[in-house]
Amino acid sequence: MTPPLLVLEDVALTLPSAAGPVEILRGVSLSAAAGETLAVVGPSGSGKSSLIALASGLERPTRGRVSLFGQDLAALDEDGRARLRRGQVALVFQSFHLLPNMTAEENVAAPLEIGGTRDAVTTARAWLERMGLSARGSHYPHQLSGGEQQRVALARALAVRPALLFADEPTGNLDAANGARVSDLMFDLVRELGTTLVLVTHDPALAARAERLVRMQDGRIVAAETAA
Repeated sequence: MTPPLLVLEDVALTLPSAAGPVEILRGVSLSAAAGETLAVVGPSGSGKSSLIALASGLERPTRGRVSLFGQDLAALDEDGRARLRRGQVALVFQSFHLLPNMTAEENVAAPLEIGGTRDAVTTARAWLERMGLSARGSHYPHQLSGGEQQRVALARALAVRPALLFADEPTGNLDAANGARVSDLMFDLVRELGTTLVLVTHDPALAARAERLVRMQDGRIVAAETAA
């Protein structure tokens, strides 16, 4: 049996505040298999985004173990975690996070060039075409609509053909039509690439497209089910 790409075991996260320590995550255990699509849902403040941050190695847990591609993240320093993610893990956020001084084409090409892809620009153009943005490659983020920016962000994430994609509210800043377009592209492409998707969303219709659904409440997983 193929081991899961991602494993969280009894993970907790406590952060300091002026009023004292705040428990963000409280003993979360979760795994994601190769090629699986997993949605994480729950009310604001339930710990969904913190779960993504820990699972991707952007944050360290206060307690528990996070394993990515069989590697215990606690054994790695920040540079080691970055090397592990490079070319294997991609992230898409609600706020797009495009580099404002780069065109759409340059935003998509940048991680390809960092990863040593020799035909990075050609690959970037091909991915923008797949997103319906071939005519927008020379535009800067401020010249693009929200839906276009998110499609550029999705192209940038998937162009490296990652094994694992974390998507944190990828349609949260989009209207219904643009949200549906981004959702369709994301699910179609992760299936085509065989990429594992871990998706955080408030949108029940989007969550229902995943193969498995996890519900969070007050920093804990309170239910896990196959999405309808």
